[in-house]
Parts: sequence; C-alpha cells; structure tokens
Amino acid sequence: MTMTDSITSAAAAQQVSNTGANVAASAKAGAILSSDFQTFLNMMATQLTNQDPLDPVDADDFAVQLATFSGVEQQVLTNQLLESLHGQMAISSLAQTSGWVGMEARSLAPAYWEGDAVTLSPNPLAAAEAAFVVVRNESGTQMARFEVPVSADPVTWDGTDDSGAVLPYGYYSFELENIIDDAVAATDRMETYGLITESQSQNGTLLLVLKGGGRILMEDVTGLRRPVDTV
Repeated sequence: MTMTDSITSAAAAQQVSNTGANVAASAKAGAILSSDFQTFLNMMATQLTNQDPLDPVDADDFAVQLATFSGVEQQVLTNQLLESLHGQMAISSLAQTSGWVGMEARSLAPAYWEGDAVTLSPNPLAAAEAAFVVVRNESGTQMARFEVPVSADPVTWDGTDDSGAVLPYGYYSFELENIIDDAVAATDRMETYGLITESQSQNGTLLLVLKGGGRILMEDVTGLRRPVDTV
C-alpha cells in the first residue's frame, strides 16, 4: 500500500465507513417503514371492503386505526424530509469547501514533496530547551533530523537528508522532539501544509484531496492559507 492510499487517516476511513453504514441502515429502515405503511393501507382497505354491513367496525376501533395510519404516514414523510435535508446540507457544504481548492490546508497528514520546500507547523513544549524535527519516509524510516527554534513559528524542510542529499519525491511525515535536560522529553506529530486540489463528498462525509492524491477530513483541517508564492 502506498502513502497515497494510507494518507487518509484511520479516523477518516472509519468515519466514511460509519457514515456509509448509517446511510445504508437509514435507507433500509425507511424501506421497511414504507413497506409496513403500504401493508397497513392494504389491511385497512381489505377490512373496509369485507366488513359486515350489519356489524361494521366499531367507531372507537376505527378511530384508533386512523390515528395509527396518520402516525405511520407522518413518519414516512419525516424520513423523506430528513433524507432531502441531508442531501441539501451535503451539497451546501461541498459548495463551501470548493472555495478551499487552491488553498493550503494545515493538518497532521503527511506532506507530499516534489521539489518545493515543505512548510511545517511546530508546537513545542513550553519547557523545551531545544527542538528537533525528525523526517520519516513512507515506510517510517528516519531520513533526516535537524534542529529548529523552540517556537510555534512555521519552519521549512528543503527535501534533503542529514548529509544534504536530495531525497526521492514522495510523502514524508514529521515529528517534533522536545529536549529537556539533554533528553527527549516528548515526541509529537507535526502539522504540515498541503495544497488542496479537490473537495469530495463520500456518503455524506466531506473529504479534501491534497496535492499528490492524499485525502483528509474537512474537520481535520486546523488552518488555511494562500500558497506562499501567491502571498
């Protein structure tokens, strides 16, 4: 499996799967309810057609049946309305995120490097005395490690290893080592900026496609900016 396939986090894949299951369950429930509704109508029609004119259905019983008929009808209409609203909301959200295309999204997704510097967003511990960025390739192998200021200001990686050699194009993930008393006190994943090329809706879940083909959930985006060369 390539990083293009795995860049979508487990949470993203799970949410899409769960949403799809919920939609399928809702559709199945709606079909059952509609079927029950039709069955109920057929039973009422049969009852009225075949009732003994000398001994008709009791008025109170008939009123209860009509009330039940009304309740089932309202439930069917409510389900139809909810499905319509769900579709409209998905379209509206998709239209909103389409305006993000061409922007750079900040998230914990790996970054796709193909020659341009990658912007990283560190978040060091307040007590850290030093901070180092660890660069890993698609296999998780450490490819580079370099020191950065103990600051939340963005930093860049130029795509080289510790010896200055240019690394192959592809996806890379980043970690921040927080150094206290000359030891690594904590290691945290680093956010990166990725160019948004497309927005998609899958089973009601909004996904953003990044440069290189990676996908992330809309709610996983913690920041947006115009590409650096256009600022």
